[in-house]
Formats: sequence, C-alpha cells, structure tokens
Amino acid sequence: MSGIQSLSRGLLILDCVASAGRSVSITEVAQMLQIDKSSASRLVKTLVQHDYLQPERGSRRFVLGKRMYQISWQLLNRMPVREKAKPYLYRLVQATGECSHTAVYSEGKALMIDDVEAEASLRVVGGVGRRIPLHCTAVGKSLLAFAHLPLPAVLETKTPRTITHTNELKAHLAEVRAAGYALDDEEHEPGVRCLAAPVYDAMGNVIASIGISGPTVRVTDDRIEGLALHVMRAAQALSAELGYVALPEAQVGD
Repeated sequence: MSGIQSLSRGLLILDCVASAGRSVSITEVAQMLQIDKSSASRLVKTLVQHDYLQPERGSRRFVLGKRMYQISWQLLNRMPVREKAKPYLYRLVQATGECSHTAVYSEGKALMIDDVEAEASLRVVGGVGRRIPLHCTAVGKSLLAFAHLPLPAVLETKTPRTITHTNELKAHLAEVRAAGYALDDEEHEPGVRCLAAPVYDAMGNVIASIGISGPTVRVTDDRIEGLALHVMRAAQALSAELGYVALPEAQVGD
C-alpha cells in the first residue's frame, strides 16, 4: 500500500504543478498533500531524478521537467492537426520564403508541434516541442485573441518591444481580431518578425495557430500585408479541411 500511496502522491504533485501554471515549493507540496516537509522533499527529489520535475532557475521552487514535455509531445505528435497542417506549412515556405510552424495551446504557453525550415541561409530556426510565451509571439497572440484564452498573469519582458501591461495587451488583441492575424514585431526576439493566424475545427473552436517567422531584413514593413494574406489563406484552407465553415465576411479575398 505504501508504494501505491507514494505513486498517488507523486501524480498529485505533477497535477498540481501542471494546473498551477507556475513553480511550486516544497512547503506548498507538503501543505497540499498534508504531509511533513521531509516526506514532500523526498517525493519531489524522486520526480526530479526521473526528469518529471526540475528546479526553477534562481529559486528553491520546482517546475515541470523535460520528461513531461516529451510525453506531451508524443501525444501531440499523434494529433490529426499536425499532419493535416504539414502541406500548408510547406506551401507557406514556398510562397513566403520564410520558416513556417504550427502551434497549440499547452499549460499557459504556445507549444510548437511542427516546423518547416526555409532554404535561405539567413533564417529563423525554431524547434519542435519548444514552449513559448503567449503574449509576445505571433502564434501565442493568435491563440489568445481568437480562442479567448485567459491572459497570462505575468507578462514577462523579452525585448524592449514586449507588451507588459494587461490593458495594452487587451487593446492589442482586439486589433489582432480585427486584422485576422497576429504580428510579433521583435517582441520575443530582436531582429525577428512573425505572423500567425488561427486554425478552427468543425465546431468552430480554435485548436491551433499556423504562421511564419523571418528576419526583419526580409520581413519588412512593405511585405507584412502580403505575408499576412498568405498566412490567413493557409489557416483558412486548413480550417476548411478540418470541417470549419467560415462566415462570408471572415474569408480572405483572392
């Protein structure tokens, strides 16, 4: 029974950390499980040893470890939207010359589930399985704006252009909804611009976001409108393939 109890407590800890969307301390774990701190510490250390938790940098708190993200990625890798989106990513690369990607919402972040790299020597190289902020990335803002997700509690500064005030972000997301696409204008990484649009399922739910990323030397002001059209058309075509029927006014013209 003690082994089963320990497993149950370990799973509760993982569930707590995942649900909280933030780091937790040994004290918080002990209080949640109603056990002493030494027992909580042993449980957390075991989870850390197996990469299910990891220490938060610069603190004595803990966050989800790489093994949890590996499992999440393995599950997401089976999602129909990833394979359905793949041809559209290749078309975006061909049409725009920039790297393309698909992202979904995952525990308060945007999780990249697919990437297609461009052939240009100067390009933005991503990485499947990475989790990026919602408030300062194109795919993240697209998910926030069109899926009406809760705003992040903390708007971390990534660059001098990052939006860090809630009211400003709310106003910006209204502009995103009006435009039909999101733009990351060097808000997450200096020298990088990204555009993204939402993907809907047959029930009208936003289930993903697809977009492109490129260096500012190529994704210039005069190209943004044209690039945005390519991204929105790709997102709408993918949504249609998934069974979504858009209202006439939501369609992007040819």
